[in-house]
Amino acid sequence: MLFNKQLTTINILLPATLLAFSISACSSNHPEQQPAQANLDSLRFTVEEAPEWSALFKRNSGWFGGDGIFAATRDGKETNGASKTSETIIWFSDTMLGEIEKDSLKPGYEMINNSIAVLKDGIPDNDHIRFYWKQENGKNVSLFVPKTPATQKSEYYWLGDGFVNQARNNDLYIFGYRIKNISNQAFGFKEMGNTLITVPGGSQPPFNEYRQVDIPFFLGKDVDSTGSFGAGILVNTAEAGASNPDGYVYIYGIRGKEKKLMIARVKPAEIEAFDKWTFWDGQQWTTDVSKIATVTDRLSNELGMVQLKDGRYALVFQADGLGRYVGIRLGASPVGPFGKLIQVFDVSASVSEDKDFFPYNAKVHPVLSAPDELLISYNVNSFDFFNDIKKFPNLYRPRFIRVKVQP
Repeated sequence: MLFNKQLTTINILLPATLLAFSISACSSNHPEQQPAQANLDSLRFTVEEAPEWSALFKRNSGWFGGDGIFAATRDGKETNGASKTSETIIWFSDTMLGEIEKDSLKPGYEMINNSIAVLKDGIPDNDHIRFYWKQENGKNVSLFVPKTPATQKSEYYWLGDGFVNQARNNDLYIFGYRIKNISNQAFGFKEMGNTLITVPGGSQPPFNEYRQVDIPFFLGKDVDSTGSFGAGILVNTAEAGASNPDGYVYIYGIRGKEKKLMIARVKPAEIEAFDKWTFWDGQQWTTDVSKIATVTDRLSNELGMVQLKDGRYALVFQADGLGRYVGIRLGASPVGPFGKLIQVFDVSASVSEDKDFFPYNAKVHPVLSAPDELLISYNVNSFDFFNDIKKFPNLYRPRFIRVKVQP
């Protein structure tokens, strides 16, 4: 693949007016208010595939495919390698269940809308992972089903990012998207609304008890125009292990076809107090959600944010939603400003078997990453899914790469 195992430098001159930050200033509780000069358009890195992680999700029995994929440790630590010392919960959206023999998908396979896995010791090995979904009356069903006041008939959940909230009994908070099918064509679905799912701390899968509430900010409005929250999260607290904590959870959302980024934040203890949320208007925080700004674009509906050792923030995504590159934009703070699109990895080989294959939703997984790397996943799907899954039964699963940032 392009860039594989090569040292790559992307260097574009910064506009003189672009403000960034100094690492020493980040000790402030408001890192976005401490700008100075920094290079947001240049990154030196090596990149290679992470075959042991990709192989972990290439399975032939039971769970054999899924997209989404977010991860959080049971103890709420968000640092690189945190999964080594804590059980890790990994969650997926649409999930395939069935049996594969000799690369052939046996009859009786099915799709549910979400599932989880539990990983032990952060080791990408079949002996250390177990997958879970629910069964009701002998049928396989999704773990989470929307039942909020705004939920309408036939809606189901796709899952966004989430975190284990150390300020609230280590409850697991996951952002949910209420989805409704509107046709049998490719992309024949519509997002209907945005929710927050809470799994009590210490709960064991398949999580028979959980709470869910509608997120009120764009309730009843067209999601295509307003956007929704939960595409990615940065837990910027001392308890989570952040390098420059300010005590907030940053919640990233995507708006519109251009995949523009909008940002909210709240103290972890107040996550369910929606009147305590504030929104970035491009200059400062406001309680008025109608003033929320979009600060960069060409992202994907799922993404990840992490702070690099040099103090810059790396926003990781699939360029242009379904583009061939895993992309990074460097930020001066959790809210930017953000630099140019840096093409980190060309995924073309993963989608080369069929003209209908496409990649999407790349994101970084700090808790699964080694201390000196960024472990990044991206998903593969097909515009002709229900025919292609029969011919390529291991199509629908995450692939992984590792990026090592050079000084």
